[in-house]
Amino acid sequence: MRTRALIIFGLLAAIVALPLTLRRKTATVSSGKADDQLVVLTPHNESIRAEFGDAFASWWKQKTGRTVHVDWRTPGGTSEIRMVLDAGFKAAEETKRDGIGIDLFFGGGVPDFSGQAKKGRLAPLRVFESHPEWFGENGVIPQTFTGEQYFPDDHVWIGTCISQFGICYNPDYLDRLGLPAPTSWDDLGDPGYAGTLALADPTKSGSVARTFELLVQSSILRELEGRPEAERDEALAAGWAKGLQLIQRMAANARYFTDSASKIPHDVGQGNAAAGMCIDFYGRSYAADLKTREGGDRVVWIAPEGGTTLSADPVAVLNGAPHEEIAQSFVEFSLTPEAQALWFLKPGTEGGPQSRALHRTPIRRDVYTDANLSRSTMPDAHPYEDPGNFIYQPELTGRAFNTLRQLVRAMCIDSHEEMKAAWSALRDAGMPADALAVFQDVSIMTYAQGGHGDPRFDGSDALKTAENAARIGEWFRDNYRKAEQMARTRTP
Repeated sequence: MRTRALIIFGLLAAIVALPLTLRRKTATVSSGKADDQLVVLTPHNESIRAEFGDAFASWWKQKTGRTVHVDWRTPGGTSEIRMVLDAGFKAAEETKRDGIGIDLFFGGGVPDFSGQAKKGRLAPLRVFESHPEWFGENGVIPQTFTGEQYFPDDHVWIGTCISQFGICYNPDYLDRLGLPAPTSWDDLGDPGYAGTLALADPTKSGSVARTFELLVQSSILRELEGRPEAERDEALAAGWAKGLQLIQRMAANARYFTDSASKIPHDVGQGNAAAGMCIDFYGRSYAADLKTREGGDRVVWIAPEGGTTLSADPVAVLNGAPHEEIAQSFVEFSLTPEAQALWFLKPGTEGGPQSRALHRTPIRRDVYTDANLSRSTMPDAHPYEDPGNFIYQPELTGRAFNTLRQLVRAMCIDSHEEMKAAWSALRDAGMPADALAVFQDVSIMTYAQGGHGDPRFDGSDALKTAENAARIGEWFRDNYRKAEQMARTRTP
C-alpha cells in the first residue's frame, strides 16, 4: 500500500512539475557555469524575473565573489503555485524528504503566503535578525498599513513591494458610450457598461479574490458609518448584501471573466473593453505603452475612491530549501534600497532596470525621495501619505475570503449566460423594480451565514463543496430566469 501511495504521489508531482521544467528561465550565468544555484517559484512576469535575477547575481558576486544562477519556476498564477506546493510537500512527506527542491516563493498575495505559513511550510527569515532597524512602526517597513499586514509576528514572510487593484478604462470608448470616467467601483455597476467590462476570476487569483472582499467590506463600512452600536448587525447585513449586489451588477456588465491578469488592460487599450478591474502595475504598464496616434491615453488606471487598500507582495524561504543561505540572502537583497528602487525607477537611469520599467510600488518608505521620484515612472507616488485608502478590518470579512471567491463563481461566473440575458431584458424594460429585486436577491448567503466563512465552501470535503456550489449556482440561475421572464412582460 505504501509503495502504491509513493508511486501515485510521485506521478502527481511529476505531472505538476512538468510545466515548471519546460518554462525555466536563466539568469546572467548559465546553470552549468555558475558557482551557486537558487531555485525560485514565482508568478512574477518575465521583466521582473530578468531584472531581479540579474541584479541579485551582481549583488551576490560583489558580496561573495561567486556567481549564481537563478532558476525561475513559473507554472502560472498563485492558484497553480499552490497546487505545485501542495503536491510537492505531500510527496516529500510520504518519502520523508527534506523540502521539495525549491528555495523561494517570490510574489503573490498575502493570503497565499499566510496559507503556506499555516501549513508550516515557510522558514523564519534571517533578515529580521540581521536588520531589525528596517522593521516596525519606527522602521522603513511597517508591520501593518491600511489594515493590511506587511509581515507576520513569526517573521516567515515579508512584503517586498505593495500593490492595489483598481480600474483601468479607455477614454475614447467611454466617450462613445456617453459615460463619464469612473471614480469608484459603484460606477462599474451602471447598466450603461453592459457587455463592455472585463473582470478577473477570483478563484484563479488570491489578489483578485481579495479585491472582491475589499469591495464588500467597503460597502459594509459605509453602512456602519454613523450607525449606533444597537444597529450594528443590521448594518453588517445590509452592507454585505449591497456589496454582493454591486458584484452582480458589475458581472452582468462583463464581457468575460479571465484568469489572465494582463488580458484586461490589453483589451481595454485595444478597444475591446471599455473598462475593467486591474492591478496597478499592469494598468500603469499598459498606460505607458499604449497611446493614440496623437499621443493621447488609450488606458487610464485609477484607484477607486474608498475602495482599495495597499497590500503586500511577499517573499518567503521554503522549509528544506536546498540553498537556504543563498535564499535568505535573496530576501535580504530584495529589501535593500538598491533592489527596492528597481520597482519604480525608469529603465536606463542610475540604479534603475536595464530593459523595462516594472511599474511597481516599493515597500520601503525611505526610497520615496525627491531624487528617486524624479527618475521614477511614478513621480507623484506617495503611498504612505495617500488619504484615499480605507483601513481594512479583517474581523469584518477576513474569514469570508474563500467563501466570497466561491460565491462569486457560483453567483456570477457559472451562471453568467443566464445573468446577462436577464440583465439585457431588465435594461430593455427600464429596470422594473420587482424584476430587479428578483435578479438581486442574495438572501441565500447572508452575512450571518457567510460573513465569517461558510464551512460548506471552506471545508476540506471537495465533494460537499462542489455540491453546495452547484446548489447555490442553480438557485441564482433560477432567479435570473425569473427576472428575465418578468422583465420581458414589461418590455414594450
